[in-house]
Amino acid sequence: MAIYIVGDIQGCFLELKALLQQVNFNPTYDQLMVAGDLVARGPYSLETLRFIKGLGNSAKVVLGNHDLHLLATYAGIKKVKTRDKLTALLAAPDIAELMDWLAQQPLLQQLPNEAAFMSHAGISPQWHIKDAIAQAEFAHQCLLSNKRNYWLSMMYGEQPNNWQQVTTDEERFRYTVNAFTRMRYCYLDLTLEFSCKEAPEQAPSSIKPWFELASTLKDNQWVFGHWAALMGKCEVKNTYALDTGCVWGEYLSLLRWHDKKIFTQEKMDEI
Repeated sequence: MAIYIVGDIQGCFLELKALLQQVNFNPTYDQLMVAGDLVARGPYSLETLRFIKGLGNSAKVVLGNHDLHLLATYAGIKKVKTRDKLTALLAAPDIAELMDWLAQQPLLQQLPNEAAFMSHAGISPQWHIKDAIAQAEFAHQCLLSNKRNYWLSMMYGEQPNNWQQVTTDEERFRYTVNAFTRMRYCYLDLTLEFSCKEAPEQAPSSIKPWFELASTLKDNQWVFGHWAALMGKCEVKNTYALDTGCVWGEYLSLLRWHDKKIFTQEKMDEI
């Protein structure tokens, strides 16, 4: 058995299939972990969701910001963005089933029998690992409840960006979603920053990548996506960046966990 972890697919289904063929992925024996953003911007979001869902227990997923926005769009909370290329997905006969499955996915996954975790964006430097686990479970239960649409409507906004200033469940939910799915940088006081998307060498000195500030990485390994500008480069020990911008014309990356070997597939032409 091998565990493979893939970065942001974002509807790049042809590249995903090619990668899995490259490593001879067998869902009977192997497991695929997906670091969020299964959908949006690429041409085959529908095919991607159907395929990952069809893997059953052989797939472990965390939600990314695009996945959550899709749920909000389906609920009528937000309007469809043409650039997200979701027309075929939202018109699919099995859309309700796919959205129910997607909403059941967590924000955090632990790799089997290890102090190793996967989330879309990372872990807030203001959290210990027990905090991250607890808040991920809180948000998960919100999305599983019959008030899912209410909670989806509460996730938009950038405040509070300081965990110490969270006072309500709504603020708790918003901060948790932002930390797990939107964060790249933090200010030096460990509060979340959302405007900068550049590589660290191009960022202002007033902010640092979350993984340079998160003390939990001394004792825990972390796998994440979300940050295409890194192009898989993260020199902080115990961290693995897997978003390599396939949807932007670069390539899709797959990490084989036991030996940390990276497999890549360049962007392919659409059918």
